[in-house]
Amino acid sequence: MSGLPLPRLTHARLPLTRELCAVNEYGELQRVWIPVERALTVYVDNRELVTLMTLGAQPELLVLGYLRNQRLIASVREVESITVDWEVGAAAVKTRSGIANIEARTASKVVTTGCGQGSVFGDLMADVDKLVLPPATLTQQQLYAIVNAIRVQDSTYKTSGSVHGCALFRGDEMLSFVEDVGRHNAIDTIAGWMWMQEEELAPTLGTGVSSAMSGADKVFYTTGRLTSEMVIKSAQMGIPIVVSRSGITQMGLEVAQRLDLCAIGRATNKRFLCFSAAQRLQLQPELAGAKLRVVA
Repeated sequence: MSGLPLPRLTHARLPLTRELCAVNEYGELQRVWIPVERALTVYVDNRELVTLMTLGAQPELLVLGYLRNQRLIASVREVESITVDWEVGAAAVKTRSGIANIEARTASKVVTTGCGQGSVFGDLMADVDKLVLPPATLTQQQLYAIVNAIRVQDSTYKTSGSVHGCALFRGDEMLSFVEDVGRHNAIDTIAGWMWMQEEELAPTLGTGVSSAMSGADKVFYTTGRLTSEMVIKSAQMGIPIVVSRSGITQMGLEVAQRLDLCAIGRATNKRFLCFSAAQRLQLQPELAGAKLRVVA
């Protein structure tokens, strides 16, 4: 499908927050901002698929990444267009040849742990063991730089809270930053962004399939916990190292161990815990500073 054009996307971005007045602990009116949560119903070739609760920052990329991470399409060029109309709260996906067996493939739903109660179609563990992650490492210094980049990043969370943030890094270079009401939406949006970037660069490499935006040299960051579905989505994107400000669940850990995916959690300031594939993390403990010891 390399000769086909990229999908046509609308750019239906809306304001992410709204201003209002709330009463604070002193009984005073205080001006604040809150995130605007919106329902977006996705239709694929006029067939209703799912309703996503989203801020609406990059809805077209969200839908594209959702289709990718649900394994409903194998190439971005299978999609002819994605049209988002906020007046009716709908995203219309037009494919070039339809999605084979879509009824059977979307018959089984798993309710995820993400904000907004999202759904994952099919068996979460299906084909996990077929995934082979590339060799990649991250230095402790790069990890600290990633955590700091998130700390100084201008964000909706800083002004209004109530959202999750995800980012894609190459080493300590931030390539993409996305916020949404749920971490699943944020990672799907990054997946859609990666797909568009890799396909746009393919013709310049003359290979038909670009490795320029593969996950091989990337690090995925999330403010949310590393559950099994977050680990699986990262692995499906070919990303071998994930970092979280939060922790990891038991199933998330089991999947990460099976895939030899480096899962780093509780990453704040200069503190972190590496839960799996520690050989991918090049430790530099001297950068952590002096460790206080309690003398009995």
